[in-house]
Amino acid sequence: MTTKSVVSLTAASVLLLTAALFSTRAWAQGSLTPPGAPAPTMKTLEQMEPRVPISTAPFTISQSGSYYLTTNLTVAAGNAITIAADGVTLDLNGFTISSTANPAAGYAVLINSGLRNIAIQNGVIQGAVTYSGGVFSGSGFGYGISYSGTAPQNVRVSGVSVSGCQYDAISIGTGESTLVENCVVRTAGGYGIMATTIRGCVARECGGTAINGNQVSDSRGETVGSGYGLYASRAAQNCYGYSGGSGYGLSASTAQNCYGVSSSGTGLYAYRTAIGCYGYSTSGTAGLYAQNANTCVGYRSSGTAIQATIANGCWAAAGTNSITYKYNMP
Repeated sequence: MTTKSVVSLTAASVLLLTAALFSTRAWAQGSLTPPGAPAPTMKTLEQMEPRVPISTAPFTISQSGSYYLTTNLTVAAGNAITIAADGVTLDLNGFTISSTANPAAGYAVLINSGLRNIAIQNGVIQGAVTYSGGVFSGSGFGYGISYSGTAPQNVRVSGVSVSGCQYDAISIGTGESTLVENCVVRTAGGYGIMATTIRGCVARECGGTAINGNQVSDSRGETVGSGYGLYASRAAQNCYGYSGGSGYGLSASTAQNCYGVSSSGTGLYAYRTAIGCYGYSTSGTAGLYAQNANTCVGYRSSGTAIQATIANGCWAAAGTNSITYKYNMP
């Protein structure tokens, strides 16, 4: 057999083998039976919104979890929402909780005794209590956000507006880890805001102390009664306090960059230290009082402007000073 014949035979063999392989692959198909129903490709409502909606009141939260309002809520009497379980987040979702009870009574949000890990946020609590002639009266809630029995722990209230309450607007205790931030209060017959830490808040036209906390910053409190405008048992920073009665305008152990005004009490009272503060009193004991006053200003038209043990770089805008040791002052 010639070489040419061998090459032709080999080529023919390769073609036959390739054809056989192609034929086998072409006809060897898999099962035509479907594997089953198609798997879901869309999320369920529970997966999209893993929270519990609240659309009616009164409503009691008895299990831990996240809850949110779907509409404005109004009650004719009693409490609107009661939190009766630990580990609850309540999102007011921009809606309003109100009451038509007359006289004002009940709670907009009641936290039961001794609970912990609670968050309340983003909404409005509205009553119709007004202040006139030294009296708070009208319809609505007695309390905005408050508790019964033992004070709660690990509570945060943020972005809530409260108005027209007969007693306290936001009161969650100062002895535990509680925080109120970015909230506003207008017209409350008792405390405006009470918590361990308060920041970025405003409370005006309150019958008792407008803002009461351990550490308070960037906040404003005004009382029309005999309470304090703003009280911080530890420290106040960048705050304003006003008392229309005999209470201190602003009182803190340490006050920095603060402004206190009182009608018939001390304008700004710092038990330890006042730094860069201003105290004004119409007829009280002193415009500004501090054991240690640094770069402060006091005003008292016909009385003591600044009363201090040590004062450095301070000035009496009006009135006289009562200072034991003074430095860098005339």
